[in-house]
Amino acid sequence: MSPPTWQATVLTLFPEMFPGPLQYALAGKALQQSIWSINTINIRDFASGKHRSVDDTPFGGGAGMVMRADVIDAALKSITLLSPDIPLVYLSPRGQQFTQKIAESFASKKGVILLCGRYEGIDQRILQLWKPQEISVGDYILAGGEMAAFTVLESCIRLLPGVIGQPDSLKEESFATGLLEYPQYTKPAIWNGLSVPPVLLSGHHDEIRRWRQRMAEEITKERRPDLWQTYLKLKNE
Repeated sequence: MSPPTWQATVLTLFPEMFPGPLQYALAGKALQQSIWSINTINIRDFASGKHRSVDDTPFGGGAGMVMRADVIDAALKSITLLSPDIPLVYLSPRGQQFTQKIAESFASKKGVILLCGRYEGIDQRILQLWKPQEISVGDYILAGGEMAAFTVLESCIRLLPGVIGQPDSLKEESFATGLLEYPQYTKPAIWNGLSVPPVLLSGHHDEIRRWRQRMAEEITKERRPDLWQTYLKLKNE
């Protein structure tokens, strides 16, 4: 008996954007193989009135528009898969930074529900009532949550069993061990006057392993001092 499909549900004003880039490469192949599936919910379908308005001006004044609580609430209530095994996530620049560990957590569940905001965001009362996990993909602003949703979904999908042909490769990627990944090389051994490090051609697996560990540590220390300090703390513990 095959395992149940990992279910992605996206609430958005632009359902036609999905699956978008996720229908290509490994994620697309996994979608065709039913390793995962995607369901989009058009938030505008739950708006009432002649113009089916999903937003309104902010109380207290200010620029922009805010997505209405009543409309989003109705859209969320339409989801039949709501359960503790499927995290509800609101994509927001105010959220917790998205990390590999969070991706692993989502991938280990039965799926994920992603709420994509637009304009100045959503009415705070939705966050109070539904208590979604707020996630940010970086310290910058996007026009909406859809592009962030692609990032979250792809990082989760590639972790699902059967998506990556060589699962062991996941163990040595950046962030998997708390370090950035070591440099990679392939044929030809000499290209444009640049040679592959001799240790990689030596056939001595222990020396190669030590070289890769050293390179990963040096790169992390130089480029991500924050990760390096966290790595040292965990290593010492």
